[in-house]
Amino acid sequence: MDRLIYTAMTGASHTLNQQAAVAQNLSNVNTPGYRAMVSAFRAVPLTGEGLPTRTFVVDSTAGTDFGSGVLQQTGRSLDAAILGQGWIAVQLPDGGEAYTRNGSLQIAANGVLQTRNGLNVAGDGSIITIPPDTDITIAKDGTISTVPSGTQPGSVVVAGRIKLVNPPENLMVRGDDGLFRTRDGSAVDVDANVVLVAGSLESSNVNAVEEMVNMIAVARQYDLQMKMLQNADSNSRHASKLLNNNA
Repeated sequence: MDRLIYTAMTGASHTLNQQAAVAQNLSNVNTPGYRAMVSAFRAVPLTGEGLPTRTFVVDSTAGTDFGSGVLQQTGRSLDAAILGQGWIAVQLPDGGEAYTRNGSLQIAANGVLQTRNGLNVAGDGSIITIPPDTDITIAKDGTISTVPSGTQPGSVVVAGRIKLVNPPENLMVRGDDGLFRTRDGSAVDVDANVVLVAGSLESSNVNAVEEMVNMIAVARQYDLQMKMLQNADSNSRHASKLLNNNA
């Protein structure tokens, strides 16, 4: 009886967490470069005096689907998608470094190249500053070239190069802000093999139809676990009644 109660109770709790992950995926189906969250359950026995019959359910393999999305041409000079594996490095307000696949960039009022949520894009050595009144070109290696508007193409100035990295996927963890970091928080070295595609964005790798099916399945799973708790409670009350009658 204990095993049934604890399995159903913790299963229902973690099912709500799984439902939140599915909702998060659905809300980001149109977010460029978004990586879907994945969840799975497993049973974990408790250890200790008086606990041998109790088992918890835990969301033990919550992680990320690192599969690539579809490249979509936008024609915008400040859009850049990563072809294959790799990440764009950004600077955090605390001075740390994080990584994103969302290559929809913008220029701040002070000329600094930033992400859409206002974080500075990391360069090879420092932040990247774009001169005013210039046309911008992003090369496949992340090099940003600028040409003053209305002048001849010969006056090209290199503003910097976007820091592109490719750490092992098993070292990457998602933060609450949606950005990825290494597990130990350390910065990653530049990888010259990462390739950018200018004028394009990578779509989210979330399959909306699959996530809707998952949402329905998770809701039914939660209902099943609650019924298991009700059955356990009913069995316990009937067992107590029988024992009292036989006393």
